[in-house]
Amino acid sequence: MDILQLQQELIDYCQTIGIDKIGFASASPFEELKSRLLRQQELGYQSGFEPKDIEKRTNPELLLPGAKSIIAIALAYPAKLKDAPRSTRNERRGMFARASWGDDYHHILRDRLQKLESFILEKLPDAKLQSMVDTGELSDRAVAERAGIGWSGKNCAIITPEFGSYVYLGEMITNIPFAPDTPIEDQCGSCRACLDACPTGALVQGGQINAQRCVSFLTQTKDFLPDEFRTKIGNRLYGCDSCQTACPKNKGIDFHFHEEMEPNPEVVKPLLKPILSLSNREFKETFGPLSGSWRGKKPIQRNAIIALGHFKDSSAIPELTQVLMEDPRPVLRGTAAWALGRIGDESAVEILKEASLKEKDKQVLEEIDKGVNMLTE
Repeated sequence: MDILQLQQELIDYCQTIGIDKIGFASASPFEELKSRLLRQQELGYQSGFEPKDIEKRTNPELLLPGAKSIIAIALAYPAKLKDAPRSTRNERRGMFARASWGDDYHHILRDRLQKLESFILEKLPDAKLQSMVDTGELSDRAVAERAGIGWSGKNCAIITPEFGSYVYLGEMITNIPFAPDTPIEDQCGSCRACLDACPTGALVQGGQINAQRCVSFLTQTKDFLPDEFRTKIGNRLYGCDSCQTACPKNKGIDFHFHEEMEPNPEVVKPLLKPILSLSNREFKETFGPLSGSWRGKKPIQRNAIIALGHFKDSSAIPELTQVLMEDPRPVLRGTAAWALGRIGDESAVEILKEASLKEKDKQVLEEIDKGVNMLTE
């Protein structure tokens, strides 16, 4: 079959199945990425969520023998929340990052890639194909950059001319020798809006990130958050959009192309206090469809406690007291103690002192001391 003809048919087909952008890249090794990953490893900037094998992350041939090219796809997601509920004095709300609005994007992208696979195999039954989304070995960003989907911004996101950086990315390695697209020239120039907007200084320089300081990463951890980051989290329950919302290329961007990406405002901007007492079943029913639920309820509940401390919400003292006195998880008990101290209500002193008499966990006792010190300084 004529490969150029198939390539154009694929491009046309994408428009009928809800793929907003498609690009093609060679499957040669990603040497520059390999150097960057090794440097990131040396500096201790990795999150720990990445695949460990750098060779597989940078050499498509190791993932699909005979690989000739990679198909990259992008789907635009909404940037503005319609009918967003308001956070009020006694009814404070948290926030999920935009990439976690609507149904889990992994499922959405896999659906589109499966449709592409079926289309190709109908035309070329012997074709070799391997698709991946986010959790695969390849770097979605490096593939998308090489395939001309967009350029790699200083905020470490792919920025497309059409949709800004509000896009989900996926790719498919194949042994079909498609003609490669031309990468898009970097358009960030001297702009450093994202670097200046990062709450924790995680963007070390343009295009390099210290994942250990990234708020998005921090919201997904399960242990105690270091003190320096607690005041930076704000009301974020999962993820962070600061570097995206600050980007001039995202100004005025808001696309609502895909029904399954439309957020439920009450779910992605939920009331904080009810989160603290959610059962596992209730958590799955409410937040299970979101990509932001992948780490379970513990990080979300911990972040909700931090958010209540951030707001200094005295109406949450009964709920925080219950967590401190009854929750079996030390991280939540200790974080609740910190939040009670941060809220600054005089009644919290007695609550914390009472808790210290029955608490056995060393870290929780340290958090109780922090709370007492904040209230008595």
